[in-house]
Amino acid sequence: MAAVSANKLELLQIADAVAREKSIDRGIVIAAMEDAIAKAARARYGSETDVHAEIDAKKGELRLSRHMLVVEQVENPSNQIALEDARRLNPGAQIGDTIADTLPPLEYGRIAAQSAKQVIVQKVREAERDRQYQEFKDRIGDIVNGTVKRVEYGSVIVDLGRGEAIIRRDEMLPREVFRNGDRVRAFVFDVRRETRGPQIFLSRTHPQFMAKLFAQEVPEIYDGIVEIKAVARDPGSRAKIGVISRDSSVDPVGACVGMRGSRVQAVVNELQGEKIDIIPWSPDIATFVVNALAPAEVAKVVLDEDRERIEVVVPDSQLSLAIGRRGQNVRLASQLTGWDIDILTEQEESERRQADFENSTRVFMEALNVDEVVGQLLASEGFSSVEELALVDVRDLAGIEGFDEETAAELQSRAREYLDQIEAEIEARRKELGVEDAVKDVPGVTSKMLVKFGENDIKTVEDLAGCATDDLIGWNERKDGENVRQAGILEGFELTRQDAEALIMQARLAAGWITEADIAKPGAAEAETETSETA
Repeated sequence: MAAVSANKLELLQIADAVAREKSIDRGIVIAAMEDAIAKAARARYGSETDVHAEIDAKKGELRLSRHMLVVEQVENPSNQIALEDARRLNPGAQIGDTIADTLPPLEYGRIAAQSAKQVIVQKVREAERDRQYQEFKDRIGDIVNGTVKRVEYGSVIVDLGRGEAIIRRDEMLPREVFRNGDRVRAFVFDVRRETRGPQIFLSRTHPQFMAKLFAQEVPEIYDGIVEIKAVARDPGSRAKIGVISRDSSVDPVGACVGMRGSRVQAVVNELQGEKIDIIPWSPDIATFVVNALAPAEVAKVVLDEDRERIEVVVPDSQLSLAIGRRGQNVRLASQLTGWDIDILTEQEESERRQADFENSTRVFMEALNVDEVVGQLLASEGFSSVEELALVDVRDLAGIEGFDEETAAELQSRAREYLDQIEAEIEARRKELGVEDAVKDVPGVTSKMLVKFGENDIKTVEDLAGCATDDLIGWNERKDGENVRQAGILEGFELTRQDAEALIMQARLAAGWITEADIAKPGAAEAETETSETA
């Protein structure tokens, strides 16, 4: 209210005071005052009158003017003026021009002044919110310190000095309790511009919160000599952190632990006693997984790079240590490496190998009509399927002890006959199900897939093109608090998500929905399959 009734020097003094208090630009405050005074003047001259107020930023002088649009025929005298009248004020006036007509100073009543005050408060608040957003959006990924202002429904509102932030209940450590006035450190993981002002979201459970705490405690990390490559956390309980040194003379694990554990202990104390395993990172995934499973000893690892799965064999006595309480150790190791980890004991692996051997022997005996000795010979040489036998070089078969070239050729002939017979049965089944021939020509589609498609009512290229990735490989959904696996059409075919996406894209290409250029675009497969999933 003071702003519209003050003299010219007081106007500038008020603008300066508000700008300092709210940490916003003085020009924004003056612009807000101009809008407020213009609004109050419109209450006096009529709401349709286009009144403008200008405050001289140096002298504080206030000028009021009324803007009129030059028209041929006046329909609204509040904001329009005839060309003839306009030329008396400005001889060069043309239709479509705006004529500014100076207005005399006004005495503002209590209601007009109150209205002007509300405009100023609103504009200043908007400017303050914008300043907060601009300031904090660049601090995503930083640690901030604040004071607990209040606790609402388990979430903590934190005063950061130049703004307010929130730590939701699920972003706090378990059993962590804050009271008004407590000091708190947290990680800024998101800043959103919302109608009620910028929302700053903090977290104490985010993996990068731990990484940033180490960067504050370990000078080598801050200087870039030691790099944190991966972090996995079970907040409040246990964590694993993978580190590597760019300087061969600096031990990355030792640097993070510090003298007598002082550096890691400082981080542990901040995280309410969360146990931290510091692990040397390695570009060799097998080595990294072995390190990540520490303190358990690993006897052997088997990689499946296509599916990003790793099978880890441990001594029988080490199984519980490798898995950890409630699967914690192997789960954190999996998060840290980004690979799925299957843990087997040496006995389990031996039993499985024996079962695979017996199964392969039985398959060869039935498919090739040979005795058990020949089946065992083939299985012991590493053959696991009739397809492998049909495709291998006949000389490799002849090189097996007890075989000659004639025997090898006969075995391979029987293998091919068997596969042809199976293929004929599959083809007959495909036709019986009504799957069109064109589906066979889609790159990546096998004959066994065609039967599965037919059983699931996918009979044309268009049907396949309309599928989503999850339709083919399955998906997980939560039911009653548990993850439940929903099987896909091609369950058991060991397709990766990328394979399924490529299959669908090729079907869409064959159906004429997209072009080769569309497939070549980066991320095209993900975008297309996501579109079909949401359609």
